[in-house]
Amino acid sequence: MTHPENTDVASLMQAAQDNLWMHFSRHSSEKGAEIPMIVRGEGAYVYDVHGKRYLDGLAGLFVVQAGHGRSELAEAAAKQAQELAFFPLWSYAHPKAVELAQRLAAETPGDLNRVFFTTGGGEAVESAWKLAKQYFKITGKPLKHKVISRQIAYHGTPQGALSITGIPAFKQMFEPLVPGSVRVPNTNHYRADEITGVPGMTPEQYGYWAAERVARAIEMEGPDTVAAVFVEPVQNAGGCFPPPPGYFQRLREICDEYDVLLVSDEVICAFGRLGTMFGGQKFDYVPDIITCAKGMTSGYSPIGAMIASDRLFEPFSNGTEMFAHGYTFGGHPVSAAVALANLDLFEREDLLGHVTRNEPVFRATLEGLRDLPIVGDVRGSGYFWGIELVKDKQTKETFDADESERLLRGFLSKALYDAGLYCRADDRGDPVIQLAPPLICGPREFDEIESILRSVLTEAWTRL
Repeated sequence: MTHPENTDVASLMQAAQDNLWMHFSRHSSEKGAEIPMIVRGEGAYVYDVHGKRYLDGLAGLFVVQAGHGRSELAEAAAKQAQELAFFPLWSYAHPKAVELAQRLAAETPGDLNRVFFTTGGGEAVESAWKLAKQYFKITGKPLKHKVISRQIAYHGTPQGALSITGIPAFKQMFEPLVPGSVRVPNTNHYRADEITGVPGMTPEQYGYWAAERVARAIEMEGPDTVAAVFVEPVQNAGGCFPPPPGYFQRLREICDEYDVLLVSDEVICAFGRLGTMFGGQKFDYVPDIITCAKGMTSGYSPIGAMIASDRLFEPFSNGTEMFAHGYTFGGHPVSAAVALANLDLFEREDLLGHVTRNEPVFRATLEGLRDLPIVGDVRGSGYFWGIELVKDKQTKETFDADESERLLRGFLSKALYDAGLYCRADDRGDPVIQLAPPLICGPREFDEIESILRSVLTEAWTRL
């Protein structure tokens, strides 16, 4: 006799095949196979429909900072939903959005005191570009509309955010996109020789060179036409490119010189991912706008924000000027309540201090993998790391498209998952494995990550 729960699992699996359209997913590869089905989370671990446990090495998607199964965050949501489940911020306010805006403004660097809520990161990026365009139009520089961003950088999927994104394969099916987006080199020091054509640059020299490319791009486009530069503190796509020393200081000078807004896209890097509340604080720069989302609620409810400096809000504070932009669910009362409870938890458990203290341990544990012939580079910051895979360590030769397909999609992603580690094998740039575990993790989880990676990467090398 079939157990009812087995029937339920079977029908659930069939419904996933028949009705669910997954994001960024090749559905052909799921045909005749079982779609992985995660049903429960506890601390740093998640469990699938069969009860198998996996270490969540990506915090869901750079999101679950406080770990899974935190009842206080669920309770904050339930309490708020009973009191006021929904009200928009269109000419009205509600207490939780106001409290959260005040709380975030107190944590941001400089005078970034105006919080515009969205429901996610792509919307925050979209909002920032729209604000940049309107700000310059109403302050007498109407031609300023272009945005400079970095190669392989990912900034989101809405039409504007996708234009700013530097991954051609993600864009070509949706073109034409919003015009006015310009690309400059990223901060991948491991590939600096081939990017610059100048061998042997130190990180400092490369940082200066990369920042100067932004200045050249502004000059080439015409300073009167460039509104903003969008950069992540640590670039995600391509595999965790931290900024070389001095890079952001030079970038800030360039933006000031040409009256261009510096937008820090911290959708991944804010809320403790690097050991600081906001990513820019780790590298000691003050942007004009911060875009953020993911970790604000540790993923327990969706929310995002564009946080702008007082200077950018000023033209909207008098007269008839309006920022004609918003989202039905922006600053949702339940999400705002969860975010406040999450920030309380951050303080109570000193998650920022925990990440800062453990960063050297995580770094050293991953650096140990450099003895494997397939590991070319280990780079990152805080609890955000990338391991670049190569065919030849001496020459830094990477894999061709077919090898990358076979290695990453054909073997690595599934093998790591089967071995009990959920993380990301990514080839939007050169092939990398990305790790961003929940901020509650420590040496025990680091060792587990290292041990699984070591065995699977060793096996991957033999398959080449």
